[in-house]
Amino acid sequence: MSLPASPPSVIVAGAGIGGIAAALALSKLGLQVTVLEQATELGEIGAGLQLGPNAFAALDALGAGRRVREMAVFTERLVMMDAIDCGTVASFDVGPAFRQRFGNPYAVIHRADIHTAILEQVRGIPNIELVTSCRIERIEQDDAGVTVSAADGRRFQAGYLIGCDGVKSVAREAVVGDGVRVSGHVVYRAVVPVADMPEELRMNAPVVWAGPNCHLVHYPLRGGDLYNLVVTFHSREPETWGVSDGSKEEVLSYFTGIAELPRKLLHLPQSWRRWSTADREPVDNWTRGRITLLGDAAHPMMQYLAQGACMALEDAVTLGAAIRHCNYDMAAAFDLYQRSRITRSARVVLSVREMGRLYHAAGVERLVRNDLWKGRDASGFYEALAWLYDWHADNCLAH
Repeated sequence: MSLPASPPSVIVAGAGIGGIAAALALSKLGLQVTVLEQATELGEIGAGLQLGPNAFAALDALGAGRRVREMAVFTERLVMMDAIDCGTVASFDVGPAFRQRFGNPYAVIHRADIHTAILEQVRGIPNIELVTSCRIERIEQDDAGVTVSAADGRRFQAGYLIGCDGVKSVAREAVVGDGVRVSGHVVYRAVVPVADMPEELRMNAPVVWAGPNCHLVHYPLRGGDLYNLVVTFHSREPETWGVSDGSKEEVLSYFTGIAELPRKLLHLPQSWRRWSTADREPVDNWTRGRITLLGDAAHPMMQYLAQGACMALEDAVTLGAAIRHCNYDMAAAFDLYQRSRITRSARVVLSVREMGRLYHAAGVERLVRNDLWKGRDASGFYEALAWLYDWHADNCLAH
């Protein structure tokens, strides 16, 4: 691979985790990268997220793995509890044996911390320009390149564009033109101090309390000083995708049938943020001409496998590898990139939907769910997830 005399210029639409990871991957190849972000400051909203071994493999390839490890909490187990009778549905070790099997750990981290770890790598790189307060209204392309028009009248031009602008993606509208699939599942997220967490629930693990048409998740953040709390339920009302302030009263109204221990969690937060969630149907093409998509713009998914950020990180590394492999032939690289990602990401999107069904099983289906993991040891659990966690940067391209 040799760097062209005039390296391709690229606009990255969106500066979330996927966007800055893409900018970092492309800058390492010498590309000129302009990142456009609609927020006034670079950062992440939300609370915690989970990182599987595949995410660490991607972070290591990007050069951010060490910093993320310094800020992450390495969990001991993955646990699912029955929120009705407090029985243990499944509990699997993700300690040394897990790390040996997959070559990387399982961890939890604040979204802002992982974003900061990657952004630290990006800042100061001379071939990356970061532009904030830039809300994209229109994307156009021709044989010469791509032009982005912002709401304030500014125009940006480059040879190519990577759409990393989330579920409501302007770039996706320009490439695919499909609509979001509003799930009807509402997610409330909050962070609570460890001092407020009941002692019996202070576990060093992502713990899922699975209930009928609802579930709760909690795990430690920032050295155990905080706990991330996520509750999800099937809304009774028609939903529109979006984020708003939530209310404790609404949450309590959906968790009337669960045991007192997990119900304690619902009284802990001082404030909630409410996400009405959506994904999209997987597509077999997310590239058009000089534009391709990445992360939630390419394959938005719900949260049930904790893979949204992980998939975006994989995308960024794979896109960089494809450009390198194709020796800067961007059309060939975009084709190789999406061929390497479409089937895998679609499998995750569809698996996430099925996992949501398992989490929210009711009646006899709940009893069947609770029997699924009986008698299974950790090695069986590991192999069931090998298709997901065995991803590495050196095997990321389609052959």
